[in-house]
Amino acid sequence: MRVNEPGAQGRQLLAPAHPDDAGEADAALVRALARYAEAPGAEGRAAVLAAIAGSRVLVPVVAVLGEMEIDESGLAVDKSADMAAVLMTGRDGRTALLGFTSLATMADWDPEARPVPVTASTAATAAIQEGAAALVIDVAGPVTFALEGEELHAVAAGWHLVRVGGEFGWLAADSTETGITP
Repeated sequence: MRVNEPGAQGRQLLAPAHPDDAGEADAALVRALARYAEAPGAEGRAAVLAAIAGSRVLVPVVAVLGEMEIDESGLAVDKSADMAAVLMTGRDGRTALLGFTSLATMADWDPEARPVPVTASTAATAAIQEGAAALVIDVAGPVTFALEGEELHAVAAGWHLVRVGGEFGWLAADSTETGITP
């Protein structure tokens, strides 16, 4: 839904995608992360991948100083600021977009960050577009999970993890619809 702002010369504001979101973590995702913490192998990882595909995450945005000027008193004042999503650089030099399961886990990382609720698919797509190697969920805990490589691309494409026999695979309705191939 788009809302026209009176007198805004054609500018449009988008209505929030998650208007009733209270910032609580998705219960299925929390259970999957707990399972992953206990068993970080393929089964635990698969539980998180299955749960995250349909979940909402909070991507933090922080204010970044754009321009500064000096006032009459000689004090520096903000002239402009921008809001930016947060990319983190790991010890190995790769970057990751941050995502959080809840307001509480985001506040544990940075109480000043502002949440933007998006689907995990949207967050994964944003990570790829920013050139990040991963989407890191709950970097400050209680359980940290990195979505990277084929998994990052599959979640961005909206694919879902399924068990086929004793193996796991990604299921898409039709890869020609998404135009994304993991």
